[in-house]
Amino acid sequence: MIWSLSFDPLLPVWLLIAGGAAAVVMTGLLAFMGLRGWPLRAAIMSLLLLALANPALEREDRQPLSSVIALVADHSQSQGLEDRTRVTDETVKALSAEISALPGFELRVLENRGNSGTGTELFQTLANGLSDVPPDRVGGAIMVTDGEVHDIPANAGALGFNAPLHGLITGRPNERDRRLVLEKAPRFGLVGSEQVITLKVEDQNAPASASGQALLTIKRDGSVISETRVGTGETVEIPVEVAHGGNNIFEIEAGLLDGELTPVNNKAVVTIDGIRENLRVLLVSGSPHAGERTWRNLLKSDSSVDLVHFTILRPPEKQDGTPIHELSLIAFPTRELFSLKIDEFDLIIFDRYERRGVLPMLYFDNIARYVRNGGAVLLAGGPDYAGSGSLYRTPLAPILPAEPTGAILEEPFHAHLADMGKRHPVTRGLPGASQEPPAWSRWFRLVDTNVANGEVLMSGPQDKPLLVLNREGEGRVAMLLSDHVWLWARGFEGGGPHVQLLRRLGHWLMKEPDLEEEALRLSLRGADLVVERQTLGDSIGPVELTAPSGERSELTLSEDEPGLWRASLPASETGLYTVTEGDRSALVHVGPQNPKEYSNVLSTTGLLAPMAEATGGVSRRLADVGGNVTVPKVVALKQAAQYSGNGWIGLKTSQASILKGVDRYPLFLGLLGLALLLGVLTMTWYREGR
Repeated sequence: MIWSLSFDPLLPVWLLIAGGAAAVVMTGLLAFMGLRGWPLRAAIMSLLLLALANPALEREDRQPLSSVIALVADHSQSQGLEDRTRVTDETVKALSAEISALPGFELRVLENRGNSGTGTELFQTLANGLSDVPPDRVGGAIMVTDGEVHDIPANAGALGFNAPLHGLITGRPNERDRRLVLEKAPRFGLVGSEQVITLKVEDQNAPASASGQALLTIKRDGSVISETRVGTGETVEIPVEVAHGGNNIFEIEAGLLDGELTPVNNKAVVTIDGIRENLRVLLVSGSPHAGERTWRNLLKSDSSVDLVHFTILRPPEKQDGTPIHELSLIAFPTRELFSLKIDEFDLIIFDRYERRGVLPMLYFDNIARYVRNGGAVLLAGGPDYAGSGSLYRTPLAPILPAEPTGAILEEPFHAHLADMGKRHPVTRGLPGASQEPPAWSRWFRLVDTNVANGEVLMSGPQDKPLLVLNREGEGRVAMLLSDHVWLWARGFEGGGPHVQLLRRLGHWLMKEPDLEEEALRLSLRGADLVVERQTLGDSIGPVELTAPSGERSELTLSEDEPGLWRASLPASETGLYTVTEGDRSALVHVGPQNPKEYSNVLSTTGLLAPMAEATGGVSRRLADVGGNVTVPKVVALKQAAQYSGNGWIGLKTSQASILKGVDRYPLFLGLLGLALLLGVLTMTWYREGR
């Protein structure tokens, strides 16, 4: 209950001020003239003006409000080191019990999981938790953390309340740690080029007996590529090679420091996006036919392909008297293409090419060697492959998976996906393949063959092989045993998915990782990790997922599409995730390459100390060198310059309240005012009458 004096003037304020001024002047004149009773006349004028001001006593009925206390529990990744999580949970439990027992206090326990790439943001958690609380109701904030907080405001005014902030620090004062700091890392690089990563190894609180050197192990996509020794505290440059297109994930790991807090930040991850120079494709067209330009048009439309195309319009044995200088616009550079520069090509395509003396047998030997050493050959055959001039009658035969029988089937048919083709990434999910017959046009010719090696992905009439893929040594071979794919390109009977089929086929031959038959992949989609296992088998076993913190878990994948198994889960940590299955492994990095959360894991009171001191609070450790934990007592204070002492921390009692009602008692209206005025007038009359 609060009493106060208020005024509700019966006349305008300016008129009351003018009356008061007139009363003062009149009182002065009366006093100057020495008129008897002038004090009583002054009293009458004052009482009259006071009555016109209408004073009143007010009584407020108020209900006091509780003080809101924010208890912020830091559950970021660095808090998982040693016994920090246990100390945090026990401290929060003890403080919650103490604060709840204090009358007039309301406790809010706020948890920070610290999953963002910007580090531990306790003050953002604090602001969010108190967003609905008026500033005068906040009685203080307590943060239970290791002290590594990355969003500390510039000054206490930015907190938004006037109450103490306390930091209770987990961890011990004698911790030591080794960390690897990335200073410069490239984001892109040409495949085959050498890039330089600049970094430094730092030892924090290292003993004097430490050697001052660290062993660096460099891995690419999980495989060790080099090891080197470097001095701690020195900036060093590490050269690495970009081995393939797409993400090249390099792990650089420093050896352990004796007694260090954690090896997690001994590792840095750099992801370099490998950019291929344009793929070089050699297309050799033989006998002219209606679909001769299908391959050329497709390859020319791909901006990542440099195409070299030769068409053999006239075989050497043809004699018709044409002058030599008119036989060709450009002489076919067989020696340069198939001997000197053959290894510069990523893919060689023979489109209805027939052996008719253009290429000597020696060059077919070179092509076979080129494939075994990692090259790729695609043979798109027609009647040429079934006849006496077939490429199977050359030294290419050992690497070709399909042997011609000499027969050619000329009848309308729909190309069908074989059982293996439904699971293979080159042909899986081709538009129209799920219908019967497939929703694409018919073809009318197929070369009959016997397949000795490789995988049949598509079949024609009588279940004869149509598309065959095979691996030979380090290289790859594909055979399309019909020359009628151009019917799809021309839109005959609605056409077909020639672009998808031929482009996938070409990129499989050029070893595109997304088209591997057996592959384990790990990717980040939104906030989820997605594990994919591509296989031609009928089943797979569970895979093992290793989180950045080292925690391992087993995942069971389910078949999402034929040959493609998948599982997903939330990415709850920042850093490098690894998934393994047997000798296969895949990696993905979540968050920034050098995350703040692990940039410095030593506990510290220093970061929170300035903010705590500015609010009257304190930043202190919970544990001593021996690991003994002491939770301070909580004391309620109305107003103080310092809210902490030896073994205790203080919280501010709020003065906020809710107004429930107001009672008003006028002083100069009614009988009381009339009595005062009559009394003074009577005294004046009596004085004047003497």
